[in-house]
Amino acid sequence: MGKESVKQIAKNKKAFHDYFVEERYEAGIELAGTEVKSIRMGNVNLKDSFCTIKDGQMSLNGMHVSPYEKGNIFNREPRRPRRLLMHRREIAKLFAKIKQDGYTLIPLSLYFKGPRVKVEVGLCKGKKLYDKREAAAQRDAKREMDRALKQR
Repeated sequence: MGKESVKQIAKNKKAFHDYFVEERYEAGIELAGTEVKSIRMGNVNLKDSFCTIKDGQMSLNGMHVSPYEKGNIFNREPRRPRRLLMHRREIAKLFAKIKQDGYTLIPLSLYFKGPRVKVEVGLCKGKKLYDKREAAAQRDAKREMDRALKQR
């Protein structure tokens, strides 16, 4: 079989600022037809979204998918919880980690893999304020080194 193309739709930049990403998982997402059309047009925002696990089901909360302009009665609520599709064993493993170690599940990116919409979910640990400052300092130092090398 041919290799499926991967096309990035949206990225959650705030997640990388606020969390340390320990592990990454790929999950399918259950969407309505007009939502897929709206996502194809790029009308999606992952900024304040998070994942929850309840009764062995994983859901994505807070993801905003703007209503499709050409849709009518089939448009859904923009911020409704959407079910994520993963194997039951993976969900159970993630649930155990979240309950014990103080981790949280954050969607990192949304992309097309062939005709399907996939979500990259990160098992994350929250950053403290000093961690954020340290990351900013490292980023600034790297920028200064790049500038110095460029001037030479």
